[in-house]
Amino acid sequence: MGARTEVIVLGGAGVDTIVQVPELPLPYADSYMIDSGIRTRAGQTGDFVALGLTRLGLVTHHCDLLGDDPEGDLVRALHEEHGIALTALPQPAGTKRAVNLVGPDGRRLSLYDTSRGHPDDRFPEAVLRELAAAARHVHVTITQPCAQALPVLRETGVPLSTDLHDWDGENPYHEPFAYTADVVFLSAAALADPERTVRRIAERGRAETVVATAGADGAYLLADGRLTRIPAVAPPAPVVDSNGAGDAFAAAFLYGRLSGEPPERCAAYGAVAGAYACTVPASRADAIGRDELLARAAAPTR
Repeated sequence: MGARTEVIVLGGAGVDTIVQVPELPLPYADSYMIDSGIRTRAGQTGDFVALGLTRLGLVTHHCDLLGDDPEGDLVRALHEEHGIALTALPQPAGTKRAVNLVGPDGRRLSLYDTSRGHPDDRFPEAVLRELAAAARHVHVTITQPCAQALPVLRETGVPLSTDLHDWDGENPYHEPFAYTADVVFLSAAALADPERTVRRIAERGRAETVVATAGADGAYLLADGRLTRIPAVAPPAPVVDSNGAGDAFAAAFLYGRLSGEPPERCAAYGAVAGAYACTVPASRADAIGRDELLARAAAPTR
């Protein structure tokens, strides 16, 4: 890793097996015939954020625990293909993996294999400090063992972001991330009152910016104490899979932030990138490029 690194992505490397199902929830049956095929590809939350940042022109370095297994090889190949620097620390329990059931409308149900890790897993402090010292920003995923890395990263003074995904506002696992990061992303899917939750994150923690994405209803942006509704953007093609939309939003928002754009503009970038991600089939790992992002963000809304 060189001094040009702009963003470190910590955690969230893994492999998904994609199954296109006829509907969600999937009714019980002895078997289903999957005509579209069952595909396994590299790409979980950290991989998608790193890919999104890289496609937008930011020099990105990803760090996580990986197994010496075929799934780890897929993750390594994804990073090599896209020119993303990767620090792969050994994980004897194996590379993280999940099964995603994807419905015809693009909704998904993810089944995460929690056996690919141990409670005492840790990122070496020296590695964390070396990575943070050379970066403008660190994006911390909520995968284990990233929570234990937060105090060390906070000591370095590097700005931090995180994505709480579908936090319900109550689960204590997410709280260290929510109250330590400077920029917090989350989905509003499990929130009864998104405005109340984003304000509580800002009040209890360090966040200067909190964004709750709400799919077709746009997003809630809390910046400098002011809540703004960000409109959704029409996808440029039919929606086929919502997987990775939140990661794409976060990557594009961070691109705007590191480019010096105001929060509203950053969120507009995020809405464009998230809409694009919904048009990418689940079997592929892809993200919007910088030229297309800027062109779509500049286009008049209809």
